Amino acid sequence: MLSPSASTLPISALPAAAASADARQDRRCFRLWMCVLAVALLALLSACGTTKVQPGYYRVQSGDTLTQIARKQGTSVSNLVRWNKLSNSNSIEVGQLLRVEPPAGQARTSPPPSKAGSKPAPKSSTSSARRRTAPPSAISLVWPAQGKVTRGYDGSGSNGIVISNSSGTPVVAAAQGTVAYSGSGLRGYGHLVIVKHNASFLSIYAHNSKLLVKEGQRVSQGQKIAEMGNSDSKQVGLYFELRYDGQAVDPAGSLPPK
Repeated sequence: MLSPSASTLPISALPAAAASADARQDRRCFRLWMCVLAVALLALLSACGTTKVQPGYYRVQSGDTLTQIARKQGTSVSNLVRWNKLSNSNSIEVGQLLRVEPPAGQARTSPPPSKAGSKPAPKSSTSSARRRTAPPSAISLVWPAQGKVTRGYDGSGSNGIVISNSSGTPVVAAAQGTVAYSGSGLRGYGHLVIVKHNASFLSIYAHNSKLLVKEGQRVSQGQKIAEMGNSDSKQVGLYFELRYDGQAVDPAGSLPPK
């Protein structure tokens, strides 16, 4: 015997009910996918964010080796292995924080002298070595906010740019895409929006005073997504970052001239 609720449902309504259930399931799957993506993005940002590293420590950058880090810090690989209790000197990860000064009570051992007659390695510019740019014409952006650029990208201490203006200045999507994250759960970024533009590009908008979009929402280029502020920051300004295949790149090549 059918239950009372089932017996009152017309046969003609069954296809519509099934379609409605499928739609709800699709929405749940989409929200779950967006949550997974947001978690992955937040993990990436936590590793490669703009938080300053304390003196005596170094955050591993893409392409670094322990030998290179030891040379730049004027110490030895054995020191780094000992201070950081590394089991494998060849296994370091991007974003990993390494101690490059001896802990209290431990002495620094000098790196081995170079072979006689060998020429010192030529010094390269840190900013040029670490500066990354997106492929030419890969993406065309609009400025995410009006104001003065008070800090530029250098690929080391700053993976993005800061645009300063008054609180409440409109913040717009630099290109069309889907909102992958909208919230304030990542320490150091304040009220944050992340827009995924395609399989390769995403953009980051931090320290806003107000968020105007939700996760999963489609946004068009130039659409207002937030208002400038100083959440988790001492000064009012928008921190803007462009990422290509997970790596922060200089947005200057994709932005129009001021």
